[in-house]
Amino acid sequence: MYFCIFSKKDLVFCLYNFVLLYAEKKRYSLFKLKNSKQNMGFFSKLFGKKNQETQKIGGMEDYMTLIRVYFQASLASKLGITNLAMLPDLRTFKTTLHVATVNNKLGVGEKSRCKKMMKELYKTDDMFFDEIDQSIKKNCKKLQDVQPYLIQFQGFSQDLMMLTSNLMKFKLRLPGFFKKALYTMTEKTVDDIFNKNDYTDAGVIKTVMAVRQYDKKLGFSQKWITDFVYQIVMLAKKEPQKADQK
Repeated sequence: MYFCIFSKKDLVFCLYNFVLLYAEKKRYSLFKLKNSKQNMGFFSKLFGKKNQETQKIGGMEDYMTLIRVYFQASLASKLGITNLAMLPDLRTFKTTLHVATVNNKLGVGEKSRCKKMMKELYKTDDMFFDEIDQSIKKNCKKLQDVQPYLIQFQGFSQDLMMLTSNLMKFKLRLPGFFKKALYTMTEKTVDDIFNKNDYTDAGVIKTVMAVRQYDKKLGFSQKWITDFVYQIVMLAKKEPQKADQK
């Protein structure tokens, strides 16, 4: 079983939709962690960064990697998974950072470490992690539930990103320093996705219904979804712009 929220192709697609609209001139300044040299070495290994000047540590792809690590750690601790081969991102995270197994149970220490890193890097709040844990608890009672759950979340994430990009359109051109305005717009768009019923475009209607059905199963709140989308939008706007997109 291989855990995946976004494939590389999907990430490039989302990045194109968000970054094509606007690229900031100033490069992203990463939140400084303690023992920065050790952390930079870890990120290089975990995220496969060969050229740190062209690939920014802490960007959108890194965020999604840590999301995968947290999901895998939560699944491992909830279901008692002991085979790290089933959880490749968690395995890399654990072995590179040398995270000790807590109480002989895989996932507990790793989840705590990942949570701490995401709080430091992205200011992610406890509610975000709690809802992931609750969703997994609701949907994954046994090992056989894991793969269908992960497939549902992947479909949900992909449809949500494409739909948000389509509905927000020119609003994404706002510079990244208009954080409050961008968050409010994202919040309004997410609310429309779940409560507005007068869409006219057939493709939009189909995707809206798909997202609603996915979330009915997954159980994430609109606040969680807003924070998830907003974080990806902000990170995508901070990615270096490719030469052919300038």
